Order: sequence, then structure tokens, then C-alpha cells
Amino acid sequence: MALETWLTKVKSAISTGFDAVRSAAPAAGRPGRKSGVGVLAFEIAGLMSKLLHLWQSLSDRNIVRLKNEALGTEGVRKIVSNDEAFLLGLACAEITENLRLVAKSVSRISKRCEDSSLRSFERLFDEFANTGRDAHNWVLSWKEMEMKIKRMDRLVTSTACLHREMDEVTAMENSLRKHLNISDHESQTKQQQKIMDLQQKIVWHRQEIKYLREKSLWSRSFDTATSLLAKSIFTVLSRIKLVFGINHNYPPSLPRSLSASATVYPSEHPNNGCNFVSGPLVKSCKYTETKDFDNGFFKTNSKILQPPESTLGAAALALHYANLIIVMEKMIRSPQLVGVDARDDLYSMLPSSIRSYLRARLKGVGFSASDPGLAGEWREALGKILAWLSPLAHNMIKWQSERSFEQQNLVPKTNVLLLQTLYFANKEKTEAAITELLVGLNYIWRFEREMNAKALFECANNCGFLNLQAPS
Repeated sequence: MALETWLTKVKSAISTGFDAVRSAAPAAGRPGRKSGVGVLAFEIAGLMSKLLHLWQSLSDRNIVRLKNEALGTEGVRKIVSNDEAFLLGLACAEITENLRLVAKSVSRISKRCEDSSLRSFERLFDEFANTGRDAHNWVLSWKEMEMKIKRMDRLVTSTACLHREMDEVTAMENSLRKHLNISDHESQTKQQQKIMDLQQKIVWHRQEIKYLREKSLWSRSFDTATSLLAKSIFTVLSRIKLVFGINHNYPPSLPRSLSASATVYPSEHPNNGCNFVSGPLVKSCKYTETKDFDNGFFKTNSKILQPPESTLGAAALALHYANLIIVMEKMIRSPQLVGVDARDDLYSMLPSSIRSYLRARLKGVGFSASDPGLAGEWREALGKILAWLSPLAHNMIKWQSERSFEQQNLVPKTNVLLLQTLYFANKEKTEAAITELLVGLNYIWRFEREMNAKALFECANNCGFLNLQAPS
């Protein structure tokens, strides 16, 4: 009876705790006071994380890496393009598109702000992108932006801790409910101790949650959070335009406070009247060549990301070919482990165009594959092809997985761009390389099978000979 009374009190305390948590949620529509963003803190933290990642990707070191490593990759040069201005245009367009998607989410959140200028974020951002006009001076200097970056990083970290704590409390409360529903009178003392321990942990975690709510984005107003996001987005776009030489006269204040990357990308016209410390990445890319902003900066940008008809992206084959190349890579590394069924499965993955190329290449090839010298040459040739083709295939998988529905709210773990994948790869050149891999794989696969069969035959003969020689 005493235990039942105590359990009733515990249940009442839990329900009271739930009511307290619900009452702590902000009333977003309540007039006359600035409410916290509440549960939207987690979405806002995700947007801030993406902005931090974008800003980092535009650092001098990463831009140098983009030009020297990504654009100079053998696979990119062979089947994507060897035109540096074109490749830089693709990189700029994708980075800008990523920023536009973040800005789109921020514009939705900005509708909850009390400040009229923040509620007009979408219009002001489009105006800034198209004309460079910054009516509210939201573009920050390099020093100011670095301070905002540190602040956002702290807010993101504390908000992530809050999310973990809330998950832990939810799990413990579910466990407590299970214990409360157990009616085992033989171990009342043990059950009571477990319940008390859980209660104590829940109380401690709730105190931690209360502290983290004050420290994180949870209790920040929509105006505060949106202002931080808006200024960062304006500054990131300014950095993009500066780095890639787009509308380089806008804004005049940002470059003077940027890190001195002139040693990396010196301006080609130092006496043009602009005090730029950080010069453009290239003298001209697709934007500066076309000057086509009649339809808007972002619409022009989206046109650049549309793959030409000759590419795998336009044929919707980039991801399929990436998987195909990775499968072949594994088979080429261990051809002796490839069975007939696996070989048939690989053939079933081939589209009709590659099957036609393959039949033409294999026409007249004999069934025998017993030349170890030729097998060695094929292995060397296949290794060279995979050395430049395989990275593009793996990058395609990484790029796609980071943008899947399950990962869309998470920050990308890599700086892989579309130009480093098979998306903009020339279809005919890629299929020719894949066909060559298939022809070589066919030979070394048959060579391994013939060598294994020969070894087994010799082993069987030796065993038979030994049996005949054995005394009766």
C-alpha cells in the first residue's frame, strides 16, 4: 500500500514536470514581448553550422586548395574540362547555390521577427545579390565576421549539447515509466531504489537543460538570431563575389578588412582605383563574361549549374556510373574472388550504350587468356585508369549521400563540389574509360580462372602420380 501511494506521487511529479517543460516553450505569436525561438533553435543551429562551413570553405587556404588540387585533378581535366575559368564558374555557382538555400530558410524564419528590416530579409538579400546595394550595412568587416563566427560556433555547440540532454531526459523518463508500470511486489525495495535513482538523474538533467536553454539559441529572440544569420549571409556573399571576381566594385568596405590573400591571388589591375587587399581568383569567369543579371543573380547562377547535354548529369547517369566504377574497382583488385554470378550482375548493370562499345571491343578476342605478360600489362593499364577515374566516382557518392533527405539538415563533412564528381563528366569519354576497364577486367578475370584451373589440374595429377607410386 505504501509503495502504491509513493508510485502515485512519483507519477504526479512526472506529469507536473512535463507540464513545466511545455509551459517553458515560447509563445511565438504572443504580442508585446520578444519570445525565444524555442524548439526552432535546432533548425537555426543547423543553418548557422552551414554558414560556418561555407565561410570556412572560402578561406584563403581552401581557395588555394580548390585551384591547385581540385581544378588540377587528372580526372577533372580528362573528362570534365580543362578550362579553368569554366571550372571556377561551376565552383562559384555551386557555393552560391548552397548559400541561397540557407538564405531561403532564413527568410522563412525572418517572418517571425519584430524588426521590419529583418522581416524584409528576402527582398533585401535579392537586392544586394543583384545590385550590391546594402541598405542596412549588414556586410561585416573581416574582424567583425570572425567575431560573429566565434559567437555562432558557441551557440551551435551549446544548442547541440541541449539537444543531447533533452534526448537523454526523454530516454530516462521513458525508462521511469516502465519501472512505474512494473508490479513486482517481491522486489519492492529494489524497484523503489531504481526509481529514486532515475528521478535523481532526471532532476539533474533538467537543471542542465534549464542552464543550456539560457546559454543556447533556445532563449534567443527571433530578431537576435535572424540578425546574426542575415549579416553573416550578406558577408559570405560578399566574400564569394570578391574571391571569384564578380561585381568586384561591391561592396567597397569588405575587402579592406579581409585577410591578406593578395600574396595568393594578386589583383591583375592594382591601380584601378579600388583598395583591394584580396584580389579576385580569376580575371573573369562566367559571371563577369556574360554580365547577364537581367533575370537576377541567382537565376543566372542556376543556369550555370544546368549540365550540358553531353554530360552524365544531363543523362541522369552520374550516380549509376559511379556505383558501376566502384564495383569494377573492387573486382579489379581481387579478380580471383569474382564468381560467375558477380560477373553476370556487373553485366546487367551496363546500359545499352556501353554494351555496344564492349561487344565491339571484344570482337575477335580469343577465349584463351594465358599470357602472364599481357595480364600484367592490363593490370598496369587498369590501375592508371582507376587512379584518375575512381576519385570522381567516390566523390559522386559522397556528394549525393551528403544531400540525401536524411542528411539534408546536417553539415557536409567534406568540401566536395560537383565539378569533382561525374556530374559534369563527358558521357562519351566516361563510357570509353569504363569500356576499357571492362575489357581489361575480362582478360585478367579469365587469366586468373585459367591459372587456378591449371594449378588444380597439376595438383590432381601430382596426387594421382603419388598414389600410383605408393607401395601396395
